[in-house]
Amino acid sequence: MKLAHTRSTAAAVTAVVAVLALATACNRESTGSTASGGDKPALGIDLPRSDSDFWNSYAQYVKGDIKSDGLNALPLSNSQNDVTKLVANVQVFQNTGAKAIVMAPQDTGAIASTLDTLASKKIPVVSVDTRPDKGDVYMVVRADNRAYGTKACEFLGKQLGGTGKVAELQGALDSINGRDRSEAFAECMKTKFPKIKVFELPTDWKGDVASAKLQSLLAQHPDLNGVYMQAGGVFLQPTLALLEQKGLLKPAGQKGHISIVSNDGIPQEFDAIRKGQIDATVSQPADLYAKYALYYAEAAAEGKTFKPGATDHDSTIIKIPNGLEDQLPAPLVTKENVDDKTLWGNNVG
Repeated sequence: MKLAHTRSTAAAVTAVVAVLALATACNRESTGSTASGGDKPALGIDLPRSDSDFWNSYAQYVKGDIKSDGLNALPLSNSQNDVTKLVANVQVFQNTGAKAIVMAPQDTGAIASTLDTLASKKIPVVSVDTRPDKGDVYMVVRADNRAYGTKACEFLGKQLGGTGKVAELQGALDSINGRDRSEAFAECMKTKFPKIKVFELPTDWKGDVASAKLQSLLAQHPDLNGVYMQAGGVFLQPTLALLEQKGLLKPAGQKGHISIVSNDGIPQEFDAIRKGQIDATVSQPADLYAKYALYYAEAAAEGKTFKPGATDHDSTIIKIPNGLEDQLPAPLVTKENVDDKTLWGNNVG
């Protein structure tokens, strides 16, 4: 792909240690998700969570790509949005011979010491969707999250005619994605739509927290006419359920409709757009996240290097303080293009 560019006793003891470590690892998945990679370098892959439709789709793509590409993947782990579990899972990968590790740390500030340890052992790391605040990474596979916030603002601002009240269901502000989306949305609203009042509701990426805060806001501001959901994978269902319960789930074009724009691009969001329940979403490329995370992990294990510049898959590699980042495209999806077959949300099984 063209891109910008020992003694037997000791061995027995080592094998026992590896088996014990593997047995005690946090949330290890079955070997059914591991492909036979022959002489290919071993890859350690941690899935970040299973409480989000987006991340479940990503996991599906990862497993499919491992099999189709014949990669040598160690048993997958799932850190369940818990950095202590991620650290433990990474330790198992080290003990079982990983030559590169793929992770998606949800707390981007707490993973630095683990990245430092991996760097000292010369085990490269590919970070998916999230950019660690500190610590060396071989490549971050991510879309431009500031563009998510800006696209959501511009679409919502035009939908509301530049005036109204908007609830912003923010992600975790200790994550680079939550900060990027929030900061860009705020800057855009302040600059382009100063007559729109934005209510920022931090949720830590939790659907129940988002629903509870939105319910309280609606009690104080029943004239709310817009919602920005920073993660449809966790916010869509509780938000729609709440609005329906309160009789506020009016279809687009009908009087009283609350304009909603989301982020993720999951099939459920596309269905909601078709039904007129929400108006738009930014499609975060779960399929490309999996594809290029695995590609870069294998390349890293083989000692290949890359440089900033345009790629052959419509993205741009940029230099970041602690490595490189491949910024993948993430299109805005509305009723006009929701049936586009090139969108991963229309193809996932």
